[in-house]
Amino acid sequence: MSRLAVPFLVAVATPLPILAQQVDWLLDPSPYVAEVRQEQGQVVLDNGLLRLRIELQPLALVSLENLVSDQQLLRAPASLGAFVLGGRECELGGAEAPFDRAFLPPMRGMPADPDTLPFVGWQGPRPIAERLAWGRTRDAAPDAVWPPKGVQVQFTLRDDSVEVTVHVELYDGLPLIGHWFELKNLTEAPLGLETFTSLRLPVVEAESRVEPERLGVRLPNLYVETDYSFHAMTGADGSSHCVRWLPDPSYETQVNYQKQTLCLLEVKPDVGPAQTVAPGAKFTTFHTWVLAPDREDRQRQSMAQRRMYRVLAPWSTENPLMMHVRSAEPAAVKLAIDQCVEVGFEMVILTFGSGFDVEDDSQENLDRWKAMAEYAHRRGIQIGGYSLLSSRKIEPETDNCINVETGKPGGQVFGHAPALASAWGQRYFAKLRRFYEYTGFDLLEHDGSYPGDFDAMARPPLQKGYADSRWVQFGIIRDFYRWCRARGIYLNVPDWYFLQGSSKTGMGYRETNWSLPRDLQVLHARQNLFDGTREKNASMGWMFVPLTEYHGGGAAATIEPLAEHLGHYGRMLASNLGYGAQACWRGPRLYDTPLTRDLVERQVAWFKRYRHILQADVIHTSSRRADGRDLDWVLHADPFCDPPAMLVVYNPLGEPRKRTIRLDLYHAGLVGEAVAHEVSGDKVRVPLDRLSRGELQVEVPAGECVWYALRPR
Repeated sequence: MSRLAVPFLVAVATPLPILAQQVDWLLDPSPYVAEVRQEQGQVVLDNGLLRLRIELQPLALVSLENLVSDQQLLRAPASLGAFVLGGRECELGGAEAPFDRAFLPPMRGMPADPDTLPFVGWQGPRPIAERLAWGRTRDAAPDAVWPPKGVQVQFTLRDDSVEVTVHVELYDGLPLIGHWFELKNLTEAPLGLETFTSLRLPVVEAESRVEPERLGVRLPNLYVETDYSFHAMTGADGSSHCVRWLPDPSYETQVNYQKQTLCLLEVKPDVGPAQTVAPGAKFTTFHTWVLAPDREDRQRQSMAQRRMYRVLAPWSTENPLMMHVRSAEPAAVKLAIDQCVEVGFEMVILTFGSGFDVEDDSQENLDRWKAMAEYAHRRGIQIGGYSLLSSRKIEPETDNCINVETGKPGGQVFGHAPALASAWGQRYFAKLRRFYEYTGFDLLEHDGSYPGDFDAMARPPLQKGYADSRWVQFGIIRDFYRWCRARGIYLNVPDWYFLQGSSKTGMGYRETNWSLPRDLQVLHARQNLFDGTREKNASMGWMFVPLTEYHGGGAAATIEPLAEHLGHYGRMLASNLGYGAQACWRGPRLYDTPLTRDLVERQVAWFKRYRHILQADVIHTSSRRADGRDLDWVLHADPFCDPPAMLVVYNPLGEPRKRTIRLDLYHAGLVGEAVAHEVSGDKVRVPLDRLSRGELQVEVPAGECVWYALRPR
């Protein structure tokens, strides 16, 4: 059994740690408040980390400075976007750059881009507005704020046909800008918007290679993401269909002889949106965010990205302990609810294959689940259920997406996919809304969410055909997820919809690995946790622990009967909770004997006591990925938490192991000396060097784990 089961230390209140002399924004973002000012014909957005300069005559982005690394990121002026309307291409500002696009010295009076829409004025600063409503029905991170703090400015361009408002945001405490624009039809006739470009930035190249790239390409140190994201479990993959790095053939002085250096950032839909803008109506683009890490350091890049998600999608810091009950029979569901109460779990999910059918809109089914939700809520437990959307056939000739190449169903991302603009698609979402409104359910696990499939069929009045099908279908799923977020419905979605309201996606694992022998499963789990928390906060990724047989494997792979495998059960609890992540514990029960119940209850109580720090950043440079050859461990850090650091050490071996672990406690804000509070109650002094690095000797019994709370002296 894991040593996490021993009695807990008494918490001791401590003051906030002493931060480094020069405030690091990753330690304390509070000094870096965004502001807007006008300087000599320029609008300047500045938060002490990132500074944008937008020239007003002509309107153009002329500077993007990383103030921490003291680097200029632009090498030529840029417009604030572009669009194609009725075959006419229009730039939103921009200036004709000098011949040498390798750098842009300060200059005034550049000629305007001849294709630009006339600039009429700017407004601001204004606070950043919320993109969607967040119904808060459960605990989130202590510092979760919505809407985000920062400033927004707006630039208006207009001619006789259209008025365009460009929004530019700069966030407090982050080297992060946001961008989108709205286009209004000023005519008395419909206008056809063919496509748009959110951003096209001539960025300083990350490398200068004369010869063609043979060994891969180093890209500029920017992380770019949109909320037009799908078919991914990482943000960059989800936006890859519209975020691309291109060569800039107008950059004549680059050293690459073929002028193929990837140094032009373009953010643009690959197809469409092919929208008709009615008289007096507005079209709004997706949002684009550009994050500028201060160093080419994987740890800092990762922490910057995770901070960005806590700011842009704070609902993703909600992290309830959840059980996947395998049967929808009333007795089985009530047993799961009651057991969750006993051990401290917080949510019951009617899992796939349970018999739960959210699409059954009969009054009998609605009443049944409303009564069950009321029972769960009386006991302090939230409840939700599973629904499959994609990878299924409906009526192939009428309700499934049509392949543009074959004119038939099939060939979509998951083989087949319902068309969301079809009559079936509209009924499906109406049923889900009705079910959740009536029953008061708290969660939807939405499997096979819309993955960006195209549909070649016209589906009036919503969809004209192939060119607008992705935009239309994405809008349908976006609006539904935003509706859920406003109601506080937790969304488990195996796709990257965080910026549209989803709560959690897969941490990243192969399901068939759960048919491996138990001792291998636990190693794979910690490898997946180590890897997954590089791009996700621990609360953003679910893990999976099938308590009953799953994908085969027989008795060697199965935890049930739980009482016969307490050691493994404890190791799986310690592995997931020690990383701050929640697993889907799928089975008929969480415990089968008082001894099993006590194990789960103790480990859950430990997690809840240290929840804040266990859900804090993983410091990968001071953690060790599991390999089955030695101890592995995870270090969490948050300088505004008590304790500001937590080390959890695992021993996968069949013998006790002692070793010295090097600790990097810089991101915990600890200086001079730390004190390691051991699981046993003992305290160990850890002297730190000037970079907040120290050493701690640990000893872990065979197959167990130990933890250390690290505090200031």
